[in-house]
Amino acid sequence: MKKNNFLTKVSGRTMRGRTASFLLVIIAYAVLETMINTGNLTRLFTSLLVPICAYIVAAIGLNMNVGFSGELNLGQAGFMAVGGFTAAIVSGMLAAAVPNEILRLMIAIVCGGAMAALFGLLISIPVLKLQGDYLAIVTLAFGQILMSVVTNLYVGVDAGGLHFSFVNNNIQLAEGGTMLISGPMGATGISKISTFTAGIVLILLSLLIVYHLIYSKEGRAIQACRDNRIAAETVGINVSRTKTLAFVVSASLAGAAGALYVLNYTSVVATKFDFNTSILILVYVVLGGLGNMTGTIVATTLLVALPEMLRFLSTYRMLIYAIVLIVMMLVTNNEKLKTMMQRFKNKMKKNKEAAE
Repeated sequence: MKKNNFLTKVSGRTMRGRTASFLLVIIAYAVLETMINTGNLTRLFTSLLVPICAYIVAAIGLNMNVGFSGELNLGQAGFMAVGGFTAAIVSGMLAAAVPNEILRLMIAIVCGGAMAALFGLLISIPVLKLQGDYLAIVTLAFGQILMSVVTNLYVGVDAGGLHFSFVNNNIQLAEGGTMLISGPMGATGISKISTFTAGIVLILLSLLIVYHLIYSKEGRAIQACRDNRIAAETVGINVSRTKTLAFVVSASLAGAAGALYVLNYTSVVATKFDFNTSILILVYVVLGGLGNMTGTIVATTLLVALPEMLRFLSTYRMLIYAIVLIVMMLVTNNEKLKTMMQRFKNKMKKNKEAAE
């Protein structure tokens, strides 16, 4: 009986956690859409909505990798670059064939996520044989390599199809051809087709994918490998396959996030997805809580919006941003505060049970 009660409580907590994540996103969307339609949301914050959605999706993917698989991945921005520039190419190629922007956006995001997943699969073969600091260093290196590849990539499209080069921009395009990616200049002439609604849908799909995986047989295997690799191997879990699955899912979500992000601008350079971006995404995950998707959503939203909201403070804005980061880190890791919050929750629970 006690075992059944325990399982019921655990199941209830996980279900509430999942419900809270979905409700938070849906309510936020309803409120923000209402504010946009009534003109109560500033132009600055409106312009941040799609980037916030993109970073939330990337952070959800990284939380899958860091929080549940226990692998420190510092190359998330590299996968965003792969997905983003793939989406720019696909969108440019389909501009005439698929005039419907929503359909073209969907195809571009799927292609961006698929290409990032492919790169994630290839990279996972050597990377996941490492552990700890070595794994972090190698993923960081791969992230920088991916960014460098995109920086030196030239892609154009004409009636004859797609043309690309890693040497220079001397691509012989037929009359009417268009350059899609111009090396260090990045992707130019992009059709701005990303929308806030598409971003919200992508967040909900990301949560659905991650939660479905976490609470499935494969998800339990992923967490078992994180907690004790030797014990997991002993009971017959294929550790390499399990960790590869988590890594590929994380990479694919980063690619989809990159696609959403790039298609929100008319031009984007590859240096936007550098090491600093990977670190920022990791900060969002850590401050939101490893394995806590709701916390990740809240932390990402606040930390992406905060620098822009403080822009009026000019040179002091990044100082204040750093102070806020430090305070949040101290608060989220304060054992006394956690104990107080737990006591408060227990007290509220007892009062609720007494009232019933």
